[in-house]
Amino acid sequence: MPDRHVPHTVVDAALERRRRPMETLLHEAEPVARACHAMAARFHRGGTLIVFGNGGGSTDAQHISVEFVHPVIVGKRALPALALTADIATMTGIAARVGFKEVFAHQLRHLAREGDIALGLSVDGECANVVRGFEQAHELGLLTVALVGGDGGAVARSAAVDHVLRADSDDPRIVKEAHVTIYHVLWELVHVFLEHPGVLTPEAVS
Repeated sequence: MPDRHVPHTVVDAALERRRRPMETLLHEAEPVARACHAMAARFHRGGTLIVFGNGGGSTDAQHISVEFVHPVIVGKRALPALALTADIATMTGIAARVGFKEVFAHQLRHLAREGDIALGLSVDGECANVVRGFEQAHELGLLTVALVGGDGGAVARSAAVDHVLRADSDDPRIVKEAHVTIYHVLWELVHVFLEHPGVLTPEAVS
């Protein structure tokens, strides 16, 4: 029979590739806390979370949306959120008429309002439609939060992005794993801030 055992070196290497991104997150607690504080302040004033991304990021967008709208933790407050990737008819209609680069910007232009939150995901930070979404969101007065990987790419360099949270890896699988951790932390800490509304002032994290 063939050897069914995976060599320990293979397992060790797979785990080691994930160590640096998670250690980087541990050392970036302040940027995460600032993003959560800003998001909680917007929710506190009646804002809605609007999420978008491509490929696997599109399903992450829907995952994030449902986490906020229908929290799995009993007793946690439901918060308004929607994923721009959930309506395939709208997505394909916009793409066919004005191009895929505009699929998020167009929806934001017609659905978002000042005071909302735009959260975009891009594994390599180079998704043109995510960048355009952030540019449109910034123009409308939304808070903008990006989850990226690699060096952050065009998304991280964009002046339209208020908060950049980066998974320190070029491996798209590991970036996605880190993003799942990041957005669950965002959800948890937003609720912590909302449970203490007295801290929802700019001075609280200055």
